[in-house]
Amino acid sequence: MSLSQTPRKRRRRVKLTVAYDGTDFRGWAAQTGQRTVQGTLKEAIRRVSGEDAQLDGASRTDSGAHAEGQVCHFDTEVEQTEMWLRALNDILPRDLRVLRSQDVPDEFNSRFCARDRFYRYRILCGTIDPFRTRFVSETHRELDLNAMQQAAKFLVGKHDYRAYTEELDPSVENTVRDMRSVSVSQHRDEIWIDIVGTAFLRGMMRRMAGALFEVGKGQRPIHEVGDLLTAKRKHTKLPVVLPAKGLCLKKIRYGRHPRDNRKNASFDE
Repeated sequence: MSLSQTPRKRRRRVKLTVAYDGTDFRGWAAQTGQRTVQGTLKEAIRRVSGEDAQLDGASRTDSGAHAEGQVCHFDTEVEQTEMWLRALNDILPRDLRVLRSQDVPDEFNSRFCARDRFYRYRILCGTIDPFRTRFVSETHRELDLNAMQQAAKFLVGKHDYRAYTEELDPSVENTVRDMRSVSVSQHRDEIWIDIVGTAFLRGMMRRMAGALFEVGKGQRPIHEVGDLLTAKRKHTKLPVVLPAKGLCLKKIRYGRHPRDNRKNASFDE
């Protein structure tokens, strides 16, 4: 389905909500010669409309990480916004789907207007399940759920999370982030680590999950999860970075009247 012949007037802004199995993508951000979510979407937009649109996403998910509710936006002259969903899904690969397309005000920015981001990290405890192995991290050991829940409390609030980043870009001057909630729960044979924050540093969710995982295995004292947020981090071993496949961006949340929260946005997610 092509939109290249549809009526065009003024440029308008379109918001897309997309989902993807990140296994075979090299993350969100476009990279020359690599299969990425952003690059695949941009090419699909070009094919159906003839427009070389600038596509901006709310979160730069890691290579191999997944999303159920990634949000992005672009400007277009195509009038029929509702047609984007069908047109793009007609040509997108099966591991990437557009869930919704809608008109938004010109002031809307998928990254800078986001109120917070909700990620889930899944750990399968027990026998490897071939139907879930692409979406969970696996361990054969039983984890101490109570200890993980106690440790998670240290991660809530506004702190300096430099010890929890996988790689700090030289351009990043401020490593203080605000975590609205961090919870750990058991769901049959899985442990779910749910993290809601305004923004994240690169690899931060996976290292936070790694710290809680080590606590669950009895390899790290509970208090060290909090020590890593203070000056004591200089004398504390950094947590393991868990595999990206267990991480999923569940939802980007916006207020009723989205406004620019540029100070809360991070280009390192």
